[in-house]
Amino acid sequence: MASSLPKRAIAYVLLTAALGSWALGTALFHWRSANLLQFGCYLAIAMFASTLKVRLPGIESTMSVHFLFILLGILELSHSETMVLACGAALLQSVWNTKKRPELLKVIFNVGMTANAVWVTYQAYWLAAALLHNRIPLLLLVVGTSYFIMNTGPVSIVIALSQRSSIRNTWSLTYFWSFPYYLAGAAIAGLVDVCNRYVGWETALLVAPVMYWIFRTYYIYLARLEEEKKRAEIEALHAEAEKSHVQQVCALHLRTIEGLALAIEAKDHTTHSHLQRVRTYAIEIAKDLALSEDELDALRAAALLHDIGKLGVPDHIINKPGRLTPEEFEKVKTHTIVGAEIIEKVAFPYPVAPIVRSHHEKWNGEGYPDGLKGEEIPMGARILAVVDCLDALASDRQYRKALPLGEAMAEVAREAGKSFDPRVVEVLQRRYLEFENLTIKNGNENPIDALNLSATVERGLRPAAGFESGSEKTGDQVDFLSSIASARQEAYTLFELSQDIGNSLSLTETLSLVAMRLQKLVPYESIAVFVRDKDLLIPEFVSGDYARVLASLRVPIGTGLCGWVAAHLRPIINGNPIVETGIAMTPNASIGLRSALAVPFESVNGIVGVLTLYRADPDAFTNDHLRVVQVITSRVAMFIDNALKYREAESSATMDYLTGMANARALSVHLEKELARCEREQSSVGIMVCDLDGFKEINDHFGHLAGDKVLKSFASSMRIVCREYDYAARMGGDEFVIIAPGMTEAAMSDRSELLNALAKQAGRDVCGADFLSLSAGAAFYPADGITAEQLLAEADRRMYAAKKKQHEMAKGRPVIATRERQLPGEVERRTDASESISRQSERKEPVAVEFGRRWSRTPYNLQGL
Repeated sequence: MASSLPKRAIAYVLLTAALGSWALGTALFHWRSANLLQFGCYLAIAMFASTLKVRLPGIESTMSVHFLFILLGILELSHSETMVLACGAALLQSVWNTKKRPELLKVIFNVGMTANAVWVTYQAYWLAAALLHNRIPLLLLVVGTSYFIMNTGPVSIVIALSQRSSIRNTWSLTYFWSFPYYLAGAAIAGLVDVCNRYVGWETALLVAPVMYWIFRTYYIYLARLEEEKKRAEIEALHAEAEKSHVQQVCALHLRTIEGLALAIEAKDHTTHSHLQRVRTYAIEIAKDLALSEDELDALRAAALLHDIGKLGVPDHIINKPGRLTPEEFEKVKTHTIVGAEIIEKVAFPYPVAPIVRSHHEKWNGEGYPDGLKGEEIPMGARILAVVDCLDALASDRQYRKALPLGEAMAEVAREAGKSFDPRVVEVLQRRYLEFENLTIKNGNENPIDALNLSATVERGLRPAAGFESGSEKTGDQVDFLSSIASARQEAYTLFELSQDIGNSLSLTETLSLVAMRLQKLVPYESIAVFVRDKDLLIPEFVSGDYARVLASLRVPIGTGLCGWVAAHLRPIINGNPIVETGIAMTPNASIGLRSALAVPFESVNGIVGVLTLYRADPDAFTNDHLRVVQVITSRVAMFIDNALKYREAESSATMDYLTGMANARALSVHLEKELARCEREQSSVGIMVCDLDGFKEINDHFGHLAGDKVLKSFASSMRIVCREYDYAARMGGDEFVIIAPGMTEAAMSDRSELLNALAKQAGRDVCGADFLSLSAGAAFYPADGITAEQLLAEADRRMYAAKKKQHEMAKGRPVIATRERQLPGEVERRTDASESISRQSERKEPVAVEFGRRWSRTPYNLQGL
């Protein structure tokens, strides 16, 4: 304690101990006892009560109910007797049943604090008695309150000094809840004192049950507090996980925004610096106006995407060097609606679409597309409208030169109250120079890279069908519009992917959609998505001409093409697929697959898998293909990681953890499906319920670990003897169920005999003796029932009938002692019993199984199984 407390807390502890020592010493020096027997009884009960203590939540401190006899002692005993009683109980509470060795300084503090509490309470009692003229209720209130303050206040002060917190808050949160108990204790002490005056002090001994009741109340209340604390911690963990998920979704949306912003830049080159300036100005104005975090996030996205609707406006209108015609302007106005519709499909967690739709609305209601005015216009759209106009005036356009920034600001200010919100204009006019400097700084530190639309491609001098007559081009000429169309196609594909990912947790279904979308951007003949399974890459999804070959691959991480990509977390472009062992051993595949593009799926936990595209031509993939695939894999990796975790959770919910078989829940679902199939096809199905007899003896003699081994061994044997289309499950404990479509009663009887032999063998392998046998009952659809409940109930009834008859046939079996632990001298006796059972099992015993009305008793020899 001393090493963990600050100096001022240690000083306070020592001061309390010193004052307590003085109070205790003074009391002992003036010792006086009128009735030693009464004092001894009170002391004994107080000592016992000090062992009834509860641990307070959140701190290393305990509380007991011995205060009741301390209060009684103040009323009935001398000062010295009460002091000895209280200090002795405090000392015992400090050292009794502690989790670790009590620290000396803590013990001294507890005893000293108790001595001080008794001294102050005793003085308060006699002073109050003189002033209040023995008004009992008020005296008890003074006694209870004084002792409560002096018994809890010093501890609160030490905690507050240690944690540098408020003494009042610490006291109220940690101890104030117990104040009613102190008052109730004072009332009980007063009642006992009154009874003692008329009956005798011995009646005080009846307070012991009351003390125990108070202790149980303490205990239950604090246990409830601890439970609520744990529940709050669990809820906090869930909230943190949900917050992490939201952050991941927001990161995914941010990457989507970046891809879409690139598409806008490819459509309209004038927006490259425009995006940088609009984003900076808009966010700074929003901060000045104290918008919420969600509004800031929405505005940040809208600043990049507010012109995304221009993708739906023809290029010749967007890039027209002169003024627009009325018809062309009508087409341009649709970009607000198209942009909002695109953004709505992205499902941002904050309202982006209303800003994009309304950023051309005017304050006086003369804007478009909805004619909103004043406060009807979203605040983000009002900010964006002002900033967009300032940037347009201060930037070069096809139809005019840029205005100086000051003149552009003056033009915007003249429209305040007409086109724009006056509050937004006021902030912009006051700080636009500051915003401009910040824009230049941000542009240097975090530039929005423009797409390289001026790139030239040396290969491919002419299309296979040739050029249009009279319009052949040289290799240096580039079709600019086709480049823009390609960028538009990429943007829309990324948008579709953002919608597809997350709509379903089915890995195969989503990967199929990803493969379909990806083929529009990167042509391929075959595709394989490998998922990591420990040290191997297992194909999760394959498609294309060589899907069967790719599906058979098992690639160790670090070897082959995909294994190298997974180990080094680096992509390979135009790699040789033949280095994969499975492909090299398949002649057709080694000829048909000549180049591969492999990119790793990487999540926060490391490698998740590898995406590989295959082509028949060598060097078929380009760096641009790699860029597109990397953009997609960054989005898909997170989904694959989540889908694999979901699959694992789903599997654990339907699988028995011990045997690896289906559990009762999975059995119920499968049985309902099987009965529905039988009803459609007018076919039959048999249900066998099996129970291991003697399994409890194995648990009692050899322990539950041996029992678990027996269950796993029997389950493994059961799976081997079942047909490929049979369904075996563990219902729980030592009970198993087999669903056998189309199986006859005779075949089911043979199956039960074989299972009985396997059960005995499993018991013999693990325990070395024939403890086990098997009882089985079967029911058939539709003869014995048409619902799952009817069939299981009938099979269960027949199983117990078979168990009863089998027990009747085995009455001569020796009884083995069932004791959890083996005592000395019992080894030899128990071995003899096991050998007796083993000898008896070597005889040919009949196996009892009940199927419908037929009773089968078939000898079965286990030798040679």
